[in-house]
Amino acid sequence: MKNRKKWLAVLTLACATYAGAQQHPKQEDTRPDRPPQPAAQHAVQVVALDECDPATFNAALGPDFCRNVTLGASTKLVDLFAKAAAGTPDPGWDFEPDVVEIKQGTPLSVVDQGGEPHTFTEVSKFGGGFIPELNAPGEFTVAECSGGFSNLAVARTRILQGSEVKVGELSKGKHRFQCCIHPWMRVEVDVK
Repeated sequence: MKNRKKWLAVLTLACATYAGAQQHPKQEDTRPDRPPQPAAQHAVQVVALDECDPATFNAALGPDFCRNVTLGASTKLVDLFAKAAAGTPDPGWDFEPDVVEIKQGTPLSVVDQGGEPHTFTEVSKFGGGFIPELNAPGEFTVAECSGGFSNLAVARTRILQGSEVKVGELSKGKHRFQCCIHPWMRVEVDVK
């Protein structure tokens, strides 16, 4: 009986300690022999958007290439090319926001909420993508986009519909990202 009371007391103390730990947030360890730990950085989100028309895109590019999720808005494939050739690319294809300011160490989360694939490729300067017909008049493919998906560096930056790519460890300064398919989709990231 004595041992039972002793174990019951130990169990009660353990449960109380556990419950107390759950109620109080973890305190920062500020002992002088322990270096301060940086606070966890929450990702900043960039969203890739487009308004592809499933009927025309899928007829030309294959079944399920375009999975339009917009309500009532869509652009036919031929119109997308016509607008780009006229130097007025379709504004429904966009990265939002266009400008991002973050602290060093903050990761970017890039989510494709559009209906078709995109890339989120870092470039030294903005320019054309790997589909010449989608480039602005007189605009040439930037080096980082050349070769299209046969270039492993470009393939690694592809974002499929509904997927997410994380970009981390950006150095201080300005970084430019564009879609190598739809080169007017651009984001400037300023890392402080």
